[in-house]
Amino acid sequence: MDQNKAIRSHLSPCRGLEARRRWYRAAAARPTVLVVAASVAAALLMAGVLFGVRLTPSGGNSTWVSAGVRDVLKAVSNQNGQGTAGPLATVPDPGDRLLGGLLAPEFDESSCLSRYRAALYRRPSVHAISSHLVSALRRYESLHRRCGPGTPAYARAVERLRAAAAPNASAAAAPSSSSSAAGCSYLVWNPIEGLGNHILTITSGFLYALLTDRVLLLHSSGGALDDLFCEPFPGSTWILEEDESFPILGMGHLTAGHHASLRSVLRRGEDPGGAPWLYVHLRHDYRKVHQDQQFFCDDVQAQLRRVPWLVFQSDNYFVPGLFLVPGLERELQRMFPRRDVVFHHLGRYLFHPSNTVWGMATRYHDEYYAKADERVGIQVRRFRWAPISADELYGQILNCSQREGILPVPAAAATAAGGSNDGGQPAKQKAVLVVSLHGEYSEKLRELYQKNGSAVSVHQPTQLGAQRSGEQQHNQKALAEMVLLSFSDAVVTTAVSTFGYVGQGLAGLRPWVLLTPVDGKAPDTPCRHAATMEPCFHAPPNYDCRARANGDVGRIVRHIRHCEDFPQGVQLVE
Repeated sequence: MDQNKAIRSHLSPCRGLEARRRWYRAAAARPTVLVVAASVAAALLMAGVLFGVRLTPSGGNSTWVSAGVRDVLKAVSNQNGQGTAGPLATVPDPGDRLLGGLLAPEFDESSCLSRYRAALYRRPSVHAISSHLVSALRRYESLHRRCGPGTPAYARAVERLRAAAAPNASAAAAPSSSSSAAGCSYLVWNPIEGLGNHILTITSGFLYALLTDRVLLLHSSGGALDDLFCEPFPGSTWILEEDESFPILGMGHLTAGHHASLRSVLRRGEDPGGAPWLYVHLRHDYRKVHQDQQFFCDDVQAQLRRVPWLVFQSDNYFVPGLFLVPGLERELQRMFPRRDVVFHHLGRYLFHPSNTVWGMATRYHDEYYAKADERVGIQVRRFRWAPISADELYGQILNCSQREGILPVPAAAATAAGGSNDGGQPAKQKAVLVVSLHGEYSEKLRELYQKNGSAVSVHQPTQLGAQRSGEQQHNQKALAEMVLLSFSDAVVTTAVSTFGYVGQGLAGLRPWVLLTPVDGKAPDTPCRHAATMEPCFHAPPNYDCRARANGDVGRIVRHIRHCEDFPQGVQLVE
């Protein structure tokens, strides 16, 4: 049986999934194409109408795409006549396994089943991809193939680093102003915190690498990434294996006070560009001193261009911070004419679950999720710093989901038990996926809807009890649940949760966010429809580079605003 027949056979029992796909294909038979010409105005209007159809039970996305069309058109008009040979941005055809050029075609599909198949399970993305981003990704892949681990260029770069980092290294061994341009430059990611943080900080690092012509390498300390993700770049690896002979010693234990940290170099009044390598500290406590925050300043970025090796550690999605750097602004605008899709596009480009994780996710989906007409994801997380009882939180979840029409109220469920709704149509089959460390929320929801004989089924893949980020199986199960959450047609997430950020971003959905409790009680407004699907940068810099003083970065740039779920943070909006 050929591959297409196998996929069709695999999906044939999934009546809800197939019905959705047929609708999406009909709606996207002609993908939205944005070009610099007045003659396409009618086509753009039609694309806005087609993709403005309500896709979630709450109707929250009713103007999402048409607004995107308007904003991308505005970005085109602002190019001041700088036309391009092809379209600025396109909405991918739902049947395109390469996601509109986002993915490279040269991978062996069997080595990573999720890479080209995930789109079959998710709602087709209705968010336009710029041709400039596609070109930048192909250039980066070429760079990574030339400079990645195992290549002669990489071996030479490591030897130059070893010579420059040696205790008795001469000034001649230090990098010159042209050394990075002549060879290969690197950005090394160090893991910290849980899987959600890993995914968000890797994405942030990759965007920085893309903007500065660096090769991103992941320091896989203790096997933190083993059998989680497929390699994202063809013909190379992004894993920097543990190696005692590597010139930068103790990479997993670097601190902001290290003599080779950006903070220390700036405090000594030295030029950061003269260092063979530097550690950049972007963890939540980096705001204590302005030297760490100067990473987001234009003049320091110009100096860092000359540093061949940068090592960073972060527990923040610092993408919004890159939009604060004037020197990066033009390239970012070309890559992302609409700013609130950065994680959606880069997340789907970078993170392809391993075959082990993909098997976990698809088996569960096919058993419980696929036959539904509507798939609802509810992600629940309780934090020590925001205490709330299980009963109070359950009431908040129910209040939110029923008030916003995501789930039916019990009376409506009882009516649905008769097999029809007010319009005489068959009741919609809704499958609810609850993702939580604890099982009480799914159990109560299941009991509520079962006793009413409704068309709502409630499922929860795991109940792990506690987060154990250092365990491989735990991380695999967590990633499988993120993937399942991304298959949803509507999502409810917990404020401040990086887990929820990942799920909503991969799904391409603005979530309904459960607001933080006040004095142990759910707020009067249980949830709010997020203005953006972009994650929150929880600890943005409070240093204004232009004023050389403390400032509020949430008020500097129009498309960066304080987060609705965490007001101290900022996020990209449109």
